[in-house]
Amino acid sequence: MTRDLLLSICGPLRQALTRGRYDTDAILDLLGADAHAALGRHEPVPVRRATAGGGDLGTLVRLFLVGDDCDADAVAAALSPLPLDDAVAAGLLSRDGETVRAELDLRPLDLGEGTRWVLADLDGSMWPRPTAEDHVIGVGHASLSLLQGTPTRPVDTVLDLGTGCGVQALRAAGYAGTVTATDVNARALDLTAATAALNGLEFELLEGSWFEPVEGRRFDQVVANPPFVVGAGQVVDSYRDSGLDLDGASKLMISNSVDYLNPGGTAALLASWLHVDGEDWRHRIASWLPAHGVDAWIVQRDVADPALYVGTWLRDGGSDLRDPAVQIRAQAWLDHFEQADVDGIGFGFVYLRRTDAPSDILCEDLRHGFSDPLGQEALAYFDRVAWLREHDVLEARFTVRDDTALERVYLPDEEGWRQVVARVHRGSGPQWQHEVDDLAAALLAGMRGDGLTLEELVALLAFAHGADEESLTATAVPLVHSLVRHGLIEPA
Repeated sequence: MTRDLLLSICGPLRQALTRGRYDTDAILDLLGADAHAALGRHEPVPVRRATAGGGDLGTLVRLFLVGDDCDADAVAAALSPLPLDDAVAAGLLSRDGETVRAELDLRPLDLGEGTRWVLADLDGSMWPRPTAEDHVIGVGHASLSLLQGTPTRPVDTVLDLGTGCGVQALRAAGYAGTVTATDVNARALDLTAATAALNGLEFELLEGSWFEPVEGRRFDQVVANPPFVVGAGQVVDSYRDSGLDLDGASKLMISNSVDYLNPGGTAALLASWLHVDGEDWRHRIASWLPAHGVDAWIVQRDVADPALYVGTWLRDGGSDLRDPAVQIRAQAWLDHFEQADVDGIGFGFVYLRRTDAPSDILCEDLRHGFSDPLGQEALAYFDRVAWLREHDVLEARFTVRDDTALERVYLPDEEGWRQVVARVHRGSGPQWQHEVDDLAAALLAGMRGDGLTLEELVALLAFAHGADEESLTATAVPLVHSLVRHGLIEPA
């Protein structure tokens, strides 16, 4: 496979995919819900049955999504006007007599602006196959998470660092004037170039390690799904291993990204970090950031114990945990964790914004389920942080969001019902919850856009309930800060 040969077939290939309706909606219509779900579970038989008699689209699905050996004449018809020999010469397909098979993963995605097509290496999900050192992974769960979690407000420039198959750059093309994509893996850049051409786009592609290709430059947004697997600093698979020890890759990304942002620019990163015995994980990440010039929102979505983590990533790389050689790798990996006092590995989103103010860093857990994407929430969060930095909450008036609810939980006891907890719950976005006492609930009930300031409300509550005003103020101010940060109340 060479970039020039791949690029040479993208025009006619795009025509073939468009004519054959190789898009997400048409594939769902062809397969039906059950077979489509089987495709997501990497079960080929139901998909194969559903595509029988499916014409050119059925052939394309079996060829690229199932990985079947297909009849050469059927493939030639499905790929017209792209000559079959050209597709083979470019490395998209291989041919053995009258049988053709895919040599690259080619699949449609709807990124919110209609169907796009992405080229990557085959992943062995349907058929076992070896993984090369320069393997270019396709669109997996991590990629989809970042796609859903990236802010998409219009900007001039975006840097996709460690682009892989180019899917983040592809999404960025919908909201950015120009997209720069970098990777240390030359094959990744070749496939990203082809992905761009296949979709009628053009990216600036730069080869090199980490930020080296863009040294001295700044961007309005940085996105990165870097090789963040926490290990012993060895590169087995370049798409997931950084060569840096433990969580060194995440530290490098988090500590350096802000230097490549324009003022007010943002970064959206996926990262992993250690939970070390006797150390607060939040302090660990905060220590990677400067004391001035950045607002940071770090959202921990999951924590894995070391054994689960090692087993998961060994399986992800196609290793058989019954193999004695693989067991030796697992033992060494777990020994390395033990020597570093690792008792867990956290994973989540890192959002950064460049400022000219003292740094504001919040690291928090968000492990419950929610459906709204985090990208726009991150921008709103930074706007709320900026408001808090510039205003004295005691002098401000607030309103409670329409989707914020007060919930009281009661349990039975000898005298009937006993309240055990009260909480305010946001019904949108991350669906934050905060426990409150009766005075805090009364404080929120008194908030009006044209009503009293927070200072006046606290004074009124203190008088009405016989509470100490100074003590109530000391409690109310941090509560209001937290509720504003999480979007349960808003400045009037």
